[in-house]
Amino acid sequence: MIETSTLSNGITIALERLPYVQSAAVGVWIRAGAIDETEHAGISHFIEHMMFKGTQRRSAKTIAEDIDRIGGSINAFTGKEATCYYVKTQSEHIGKSIDVLADMFSGSVFDPTEMEKEKNVVIEEMNMIEDSPEDLGHDLICEAVFSGSELGHSVIGTKDSVTAITRDDIFAYLASRYVAGNIVISVAGNFDPAAVRALLEEGFGAVRGGGSARSIRPSEFVPETIRRTKDIEQTHLFLGRRGTAMDADDYYTFSLYNGILGGGMSSRLFQNVREDKALAYSVYSMNNAFTDDGLFMVYAGVGSDKEREAKDAILAEIAGMTAARIPDDELSKAKEQSKGAYVFGQESISTRMFATGRNLLLLGRTFSQEEIMRGIDAVTPDDIGRIAQSYADPAGYTSVVISSDSAAV
Repeated sequence: MIETSTLSNGITIALERLPYVQSAAVGVWIRAGAIDETEHAGISHFIEHMMFKGTQRRSAKTIAEDIDRIGGSINAFTGKEATCYYVKTQSEHIGKSIDVLADMFSGSVFDPTEMEKEKNVVIEEMNMIEDSPEDLGHDLICEAVFSGSELGHSVIGTKDSVTAITRDDIFAYLASRYVAGNIVISVAGNFDPAAVRALLEEGFGAVRGGGSARSIRPSEFVPETIRRTKDIEQTHLFLGRRGTAMDADDYYTFSLYNGILGGGMSSRLFQNVREDKALAYSVYSMNNAFTDDGLFMVYAGVGSDKEREAKDAILAEIAGMTAARIPDDELSKAKEQSKGAYVFGQESISTRMFATGRNLLLLGRTFSQEEIMRGIDAVTPDDIGRIAQSYADPAGYTSVVISSDSAAV
């Protein structure tokens, strides 16, 4: 059972005690991401990096050593809508986990010398993405599909935008976004709830109150084709369009549609494009759901001389989802795969912490296992057919192609 409450300053906390495990995961979630960056692209991600570079009490090395000393792991990530800092440790060390996270959150010094060094680290991260066609393609397709909307903002920013970030910019952004009304702290594992609640109050109770509104500009999706030429062996093909939001009525239907089309080794895309036609080693579809929208994408890594054939095969499978009623056994298989993935995730305290924190922060609620299972089971073949029909038009997709061949096909 997840117990939700607030600290004295309004920070939401969610505690899920699991007495059968011997570990605990603590995540501090902030409603601060790429969509909030109106002036300094990449500042949310850069702040995430700088939080590990030293506080008034700890050096960067000491932060790492304090977690290693208790056998734990510490990390963070930044997305379009949120930033999360998290630690996983043995249950007996949860107090140290909270202390380190609270120190980073409230005591980071943002040393100017360390900032300049870390800008170079982030630029190397950008170079790494440029050298990874699959990662680069994910960024390009998202930017294209959400062009004109804040959801199209790059999480990592650009070399110029990150280089230009100042210490004053960081403190202004923290004052705007890192406030109590924008924070959820999620804890899952074996711990004493009363003791953890007291530790969180001690560590985070002094964070300034208040909250910051956010809004996403509506934008019209206009399909286009984007080609990037690189000296690589494979052609990396991405097809994308708007998907479905986290709390949409059709969320479970779309999830199962995606599973049938390209969600696993028995999916239609995998069986046809890889197994039958041998056009790709990797081929899949996915839906990246945000609060109010989503990105539906198909990816395939193919030989440069097979680009047209692979694209046609993918679009044929998408169109083929409307050709006949989805067989009951195919839908049943997709449902069991979806429920299995959820159940397996529930066996990880980190996954439980992530789901609780993200849902509370972005949707203001959590979902019970019974609710999720009911949602999956309620989907009918007609529901799948309705979604398939709305996604069948091949002209409705933006294409991103990363290849050594600069000629469009």
